Amino acid sequence: MARRDLTEAEQQSLRQRSEVLQTTDMALIVSPGQNEIAQMQKLGLDIVPHRKRMNEADPPLDEKFKDPEDPLRLVFVCAMWLTGFDAPSCSTVYLDKPIRNHTLMQTIARANRVFPGKHSGVIVDYANVFASLEKALAIYGAAKNGKSPVKDITILVEELGKAVNAAVLFCTGKGVPLATIEQLPAGDIQRLARIDDAVNALISPDPLRREFLGHERLVSTLYNAVKPDPAALEFASPVACLAAIADAIRGKLNPNPADISSVMGDISKLLDTSITGVAMPSKVAPVMDLSKIDFEALRKRFKESRHKNTDLEVLKAAIRAQLERLIRINKTRTDFQAKFEELIESYNAGSLNIEGLFNELVALSRTLSEEQQRHVREHMTEEELVIFDILTRPAPELSTQERAELKKVAKQLLGRLKELLVLDWRKRQAARAR
Repeated sequence: MARRDLTEAEQQSLRQRSEVLQTTDMALIVSPGQNEIAQMQKLGLDIVPHRKRMNEADPPLDEKFKDPEDPLRLVFVCAMWLTGFDAPSCSTVYLDKPIRNHTLMQTIARANRVFPGKHSGVIVDYANVFASLEKALAIYGAAKNGKSPVKDITILVEELGKAVNAAVLFCTGKGVPLATIEQLPAGDIQRLARIDDAVNALISPDPLRREFLGHERLVSTLYNAVKPDPAALEFASPVACLAAIADAIRGKLNPNPADISSVMGDISKLLDTSITGVAMPSKVAPVMDLSKIDFEALRKRFKESRHKNTDLEVLKAAIRAQLERLIRINKTRTDFQAKFEELIESYNAGSLNIEGLFNELVALSRTLSEEQQRHVREHMTEEELVIFDILTRPAPELSTQERAELKKVAKQLLGRLKELLVLDWRKRQAARAR
């Protein structure tokens, strides 16, 4: 049989697995017994250091095992931790002796807790324990539709294959050939350019982006569920490619992202593969300040851009962040939020094209920039402006003199409120009365 060379993604996956194996800590967890030291010595075993660790570990072994970041990943248990012990991150249980009824159900449940990124638990049965499963299920009630809740790993692999195929077909239909991207070397400039093109094709409009991210989440979750099995290697490359595109999209939508290099590191651990060679910023990117944007230059750049969808989503994210800040300070600005959502809905419904939406968002950006500086023009603080807006919105047109009088009232009222709104004022009857 001809030997097949491993792909770069498969090699990276094996390196990651090797690193996990080399760094994994193990512990023995057994219930104490009378004369256990002498009994173990007759068998040529020394339980003393294990018992000492069980009793004196700091933090305790159960806390270390529950911590998904702790290297204690493998424990050998006997009459301990099978019932009444909850470690949601635990994904795999190995059974090597007969157990039945409620003990079997409790044991299976150790690997069936909900945990982020975890699709299902894996039970490796060396003792034909599942012959007793139906009897155990009868104790708790029949499974849904009378079917067993336990699936063979091959079924999970099939589900992963279907999810990957669905994601690939979806991307292909949107002009994103994942197979072509996978074949390009990691760090190659062409691969990075292809990923940028993929981001632009899948980032907008909102329903399209949500559908793609839904495909990617399902693939990632199933991949992690299969990953203890070597069959996962077959899917490492497309899963990594989908994750790279999805993460790039999320990065574009976040105007204040964390250091992307650390995010890429998390993806590497999550998917047992990585996309390397991308130049990443060493500092946190600042929130885009709309007041400093050259809107004419922005409009010109958009006309010439190859990635209009990406540019549009970056502007939307910046506006959304600016709106959240402005409304958090002054709740009377919700009409700006309503206008923004109305524009997005019109674009998603197809009644506004991408150029029209971009122009409308640029105009809204100008308005927000002016609103951000309005307290300066009114010679008021942000807090005073909030009181002033509450008193005047909605209201008839005011004369210059009336506006000046209301500004005075707003400043006086704010000062009085600051005197009354002491710490825990809601809990004190006298403070509430004042």
